Amino acid sequence: MEEIDWIVLSGTLLFIVGYGYWKTRGSKNVNDYILGGNEAKWWTVGLSVMATQASAITFLSTPGQAFHDGMGFVQFYFGLPLAMIIICMVFVPIYHKLKVYTAYEFLENRFDLKTRSLAAILFLIQRGLAAGITIFAPSIILSAVLGWDLKTLNLIIGVLVIIYTVSGGTKAVSVTQKQQMFVIMTGMFVAFFLILSYLPNDITFYKALKIAGANDKLNIVDFSFDTSSRYTFWSGITGGLFLALAYFGTDQSQVQRYLSGKSVRESQLGLIFNGLFKVPMQFFILLVGAMVFVFYQFNHAPLNFNPAATEAVLKSEKAEEYRLLEKDYQKLEREKKIAQDHFASVLDVKDFDMTMKAKEHIQEINKKEKDYRNSAKEIINTVDKDLETNDKDYVFIHFILNNIPKGLIGLLLAVILSAAMSSTASELNALGTITTIDLYQRYQKKEQTEKHYLNASKWFTLLWGFIAIMFANFGSLFENLIQLVNIIGSIFYGNILGIFLIAFFIKFIRGNATFISAIITQIVVIVTYYFAIGIQPEGEEMLSYLWLNFIGCILVILMALIFQLISPKRRNA
Repeated sequence: MEEIDWIVLSGTLLFIVGYGYWKTRGSKNVNDYILGGNEAKWWTVGLSVMATQASAITFLSTPGQAFHDGMGFVQFYFGLPLAMIIICMVFVPIYHKLKVYTAYEFLENRFDLKTRSLAAILFLIQRGLAAGITIFAPSIILSAVLGWDLKTLNLIIGVLVIIYTVSGGTKAVSVTQKQQMFVIMTGMFVAFFLILSYLPNDITFYKALKIAGANDKLNIVDFSFDTSSRYTFWSGITGGLFLALAYFGTDQSQVQRYLSGKSVRESQLGLIFNGLFKVPMQFFILLVGAMVFVFYQFNHAPLNFNPAATEAVLKSEKAEEYRLLEKDYQKLEREKKIAQDHFASVLDVKDFDMTMKAKEHIQEINKKEKDYRNSAKEIINTVDKDLETNDKDYVFIHFILNNIPKGLIGLLLAVILSAAMSSTASELNALGTITTIDLYQRYQKKEQTEKHYLNASKWFTLLWGFIAIMFANFGSLFENLIQLVNIIGSIFYGNILGIFLIAFFIKFIRGNATFISAIITQIVVIVTYYFAIGIQPEGEEMLSYLWLNFIGCILVILMALIFQLISPKRRNA
């Protein structure tokens, strides 16, 4: 990090915070603060929805995901376009017609207060945890860059977001997210073209794709019916569909984005915009990760990308053992570079048999490389079990810090931090809104003024900001941050979505049956996750976490049907 990088990084972040505060200070009432006065155009809605989902975790973890496991993760998003259509047709018109501030207000109108409160509390738990993770993710980056304490960085990042979110509410979040999305996409395109320029002169983009494919990084679609496989076409269009329906249709951090639209049409166009561009955006980010992989086929890559883990080992009694492993690994790297050069030259000849032999040789080297990396993890674990050996989240930042020109490092760090601020701001905004509208206001015995609830929204947003910082301080890497966020969501979202689907489509089911079913379902989903996924070794899970969305949704609907049909009131009727 040179002086120019610090200027670019700090200038970008301070501009976003200052601009958001200046443009939206002084909300006059609750509607202004929570829904931005319903002034948002469709492009603001669309960019805000996209930026809310595209957290720092997206730009920190997704390239590392492609580097290690290939681009199959994109299947996670296959259900999203269909979910956008369903939400536009069903959810958006109902929410606008009822003129609600939150999605959960609708549940009280349809069921009762306790069902509304339960759904709101489930949201607060999962989104509060997720907000902590979105703060923790960029803290890892700056910790690697600056060597600063993680807790200090969590506090700094959290406070930056709190400043404009508390002051301006929804409008501040939407206004700043347009700037953030511009910074984000500019930075990712710069990174992509820089990676291609760093490849050897004879390695064209076509050959880079072939090399990535030969190393199983372009296995994008898996049509197998293996439910234990984490990402398949079928889990994407079923589990991914249910997750997207729950996230965009019932998660207040997203609902609040499109409820701020000027009209039903503006909200719908914004969501369609997100549905059209989200999958290509994620594909592109994964492709960046695949190109980083190709770059490291011709350039030195560390045995483990986590600098803290490497430093700890080299200061321990295992240092000599680790250095010997590194020497053997460096020999393999030289062999790998020769093999990749040979494969690239064979592509020009267009001889199928020669190409297959070259590909098989590359795959053999890849297996050896994985063995070396696993051996490195084992050594790191013997030094300190608390050290993070899973280095997926460090791959992209390692590339940025060691290969990007001065000035652009600051831009790419600003990309990741902008993404963190955009998603965290949406989450804090939603958490403050739900706490105020669905819990605090609803249980007030005395009538309070508009100003009272406006101030309460700000105070609860501030409170959740510091709770998120506290969660971040207790955070630790869990295989891969982007997966952790989606796992947390999958544990809760299916149940919440099921409640809303009952409310929309199964009119005879009442509040008591839904409430009891939701509690039992949540317990069943948590137990299923623990035994089928949580305690299983990595890669040996009995079930993909995406199926939890489907299970939770279907289970709560079926149980509510049964409880309603056997209830005394139903029988008497």
